[in-house]
Amino acid sequence: MALRTTTLIGVLALLLGGGAASLAQDEAKAEARSSAEAWLALLDEQQYAETWQRAGGMLKGAVNQDEWAKKLSVTLGPLGKVKSRSVRSTEYSTTLPGAPDGEYVVVIFDSVFKNKQTAVETVPLVKEDDGAWRVSGYWIR
Repeated sequence: MALRTTTLIGVLALLLGGGAASLAQDEAKAEARSSAEAWLALLDEQQYAETWQRAGGMLKGAVNQDEWAKKLSVTLGPLGKVKSRSVRSTEYSTTLPGAPDGEYVVVIFDSVFKNKQTAVETVPLVKEDDGAWRVSGYWIR
């Protein structure tokens, strides 16, 4: 009977511990998704310089503000205004290829633009030292 009780307590501890980690990841994904959506709202208003200013250090280190704005204008301009956007997936990770270990959330959106009916936007975010989730890149296909 004692072995059975010990085993049951051990199983419950594993389940509860895993539940806490899962809850923390769910909270991280929700916070990051909210940050991504606010950032995309700026993108939709063609506030490209502001998207760079609100981005994380990785993005800022990869491209300067003027280059960023020019690339977005050339890439997004022909697509026209966004008509709809929905979250396809939100994934939490502590590693990303080519990036230092940390906390990351990659949010993928299915989007429709005036001149492009099917688009996929990928927005990786990193949790920075101040605890804020900031965009570290942007891809559209």
